[in-house]
Amino acid sequence: MKPHRLLFVCLGNICRSPAAEGVMRHLVAEAGVAEQYVIDSAGTGDWHTGQLPDNRMRQHGAKRGYAFDSRARQVRPDDFTNFDLILVMDRQNLRDIREFAPRATDMVKVRLFCDYVSDRPETEVPDPYYGGSDGFEIVLDLAENGARGLLKALSA
Repeated sequence: MKPHRLLFVCLGNICRSPAAEGVMRHLVAEAGVAEQYVIDSAGTGDWHTGQLPDNRMRQHGAKRGYAFDSRARQVRPDDFTNFDLILVMDRQNLRDIREFAPRATDMVKVRLFCDYVSDRPETEVPDPYYGGSDGFEIVLDLAENGARGLLKALSA
């Protein structure tokens, strides 16, 4: 069986998308299906390329048992070939990702991550970078909820 190839995308790839990547990796490992998934994250901007996720996100994640240790990178045109599903954190990411799509038809692979979130009012994952601790907790709540929804949808 061919693995599900998932790419999580936010602006700088240091807060939201590495959190969603790390939570998803944790959930598929916990479910015993890690070999059925290829999971990565990227940003639409290149400011943080090569950096670890934001220290505040890593600290909040560690309190919940997650290790966020991926290195930031920018989205590339070949991501549309290498991934089956590209999950963006907000509508601005959705608009920005069009610049990387080699063909307009590639956008069919792009979805808002919150499409997989249930029982919450948010339709976008808010960027916590310039805020306080509460923002990082909200991102993690959404990452856990959305990753569970995504895993359920892909397992169906």
